[in-house]
Amino acid sequence: MDNIHDQAHALARAIKDSDEYRQYAAAKEIAAQNPQLAGMINDFQSQQFELQRKQLAGENLTQEIMGQVQSLYQILMADPVAAQYVQAEMRFTLMVNDVYTILGEVLKSGGES
Repeated sequence: MDNIHDQAHALARAIKDSDEYRQYAAAKEIAAQNPQLAGMINDFQSQQFELQRKQLAGENLTQEIMGQVQSLYQILMADPVAAQYVQAEMRFTLMVNDVYTILGEVLKSGGES
């Protein structure tokens, strides 16, 4: 059996070779060419991360905070380049989350799936 590190590297290569990652990387590169758009995407991601942090901490989410995130999301979705980036990022994130879920299930059950 291969060394666990070899298998981890193989998984990383498979992820990097996936359509989800290639589409995400291409969309990210295109978005980065427009500094204003890249800044808006970064602001959205920061606000989204802060919203998730507050949810996990059990803090009350105000309508103002949720409205700001929703408003920025709508602005981004109106721009085709930003929309493509956000959608590609979401697909890539879902794929990575699926990998984590599979690992978690296997480790939790103590067996192979």
